[in-house]
Amino acid sequence: MCGLHYLKHVYALSDEEVCARWVENPYYQYFCGNVYFEHKLPINPSSMTRFRQRIGEDGAKKLLQLTVEAGVKTKTVKPASFKQVVVDTTVMEKAVAFPTDAKLLNRCREHLVTLTHKQGMGLRQSYARLGKRALLKVGRYGHARQFKRMRREVKRLKTYLGRVARDIQRRLVNHPHLRPVFEEKLCQAERLLTQGKTGKNKLYSLHAPEVECIAKGKAHKKYEFGVKVGVVTTLKEQFVLCSQVFPGRPYDGHTLFRSLGEASRQCGCWAEKALVDRGYRGYLTQGNDCFTIHIAGQKRGLTVHEKQTLKRRNAIEPIIGHMKTDGLLGRNYLLGEMGDAINAVLCGAGQNLRMILKKLRLLFVWVLAQMMSHQRQMPVQDNEQGCYCD
Repeated sequence: MCGLHYLKHVYALSDEEVCARWVENPYYQYFCGNVYFEHKLPINPSSMTRFRQRIGEDGAKKLLQLTVEAGVKTKTVKPASFKQVVVDTTVMEKAVAFPTDAKLLNRCREHLVTLTHKQGMGLRQSYARLGKRALLKVGRYGHARQFKRMRREVKRLKTYLGRVARDIQRRLVNHPHLRPVFEEKLCQAERLLTQGKTGKNKLYSLHAPEVECIAKGKAHKKYEFGVKVGVVTTLKEQFVLCSQVFPGRPYDGHTLFRSLGEASRQCGCWAEKALVDRGYRGYLTQGNDCFTIHIAGQKRGLTVHEKQTLKRRNAIEPIIGHMKTDGLLGRNYLLGEMGDAINAVLCGAGQNLRMILKKLRLLFVWVLAQMMSHQRQMPVQDNEQGCYCD
């Protein structure tokens, strides 16, 4: 199971894809500990979900720690590199559609109507036809830039949802045993009906209510819907030591010492120097005398060597990019807050394994080149003349 999860995050595969490739790839089977080649699926792909639920975030951190130990054994990273680290944050987006008020209101109404049909409860009106028509008008009026008419249709969808929710609450008085069935969806409907444009605790997805809206200041993407992730890498090799989630949209400076503490547990020693970007300015925490913190753009109080070292802080950006494009950090498909935590940690483990594989490939190429050069230098016997020639 651990080997399958490693392979999944190294090659950015789903549970079904990694099991299918395991059947046809002898290298995958040998990596997972098999001695003989097998021609059937090792497990049902759904077993990987249950395995993640059993090990939790702590088990995922143990898998990341094993990759750090493997990096030291293969000399991909040196133990001395653990003293200087780079810390940064990013956003791990959730696999949700772009949230709009119209879609959320209509979808929540559809969920409530479906639940009432399953439980055999009747409604005065389901607004199935009217809700669909209003949702279409919202898109058409928005495309035509007729925003007054668009807002009128959104208000109409909110009215439909409120009527259905109140009708269900009235009927639950005579059916108290069904209240736990409708409790979650009624709470979501209440949040959608009461939340405002600038309010807090907003609901952005019905199947993933833990999703948060995070503004990172990017020109091409102003808002990202997911959870904040803190990443710690070594300064020299850019080997991932920590990758954990920070729900609640905390300020970057408040996540610094939590990230460094987790990195110290992974590598077994505290960092002496941490390089961060300008998003960490103004942190106020205790215990910051045990190591040095350098912020990007800092001019005063730095030696020439420290200024040159600070320029390498940007090297963590392509590492995060590789974790998103080559790994599964770009879009998380696991369910719930626990799924966010496990996926973020295993993405760090997958990045470490990709770096280890790159190191082993370079080592193999070097050994092959040495063997070929040694073979060319060996004298060759001339059978006809009976002598050796180069």
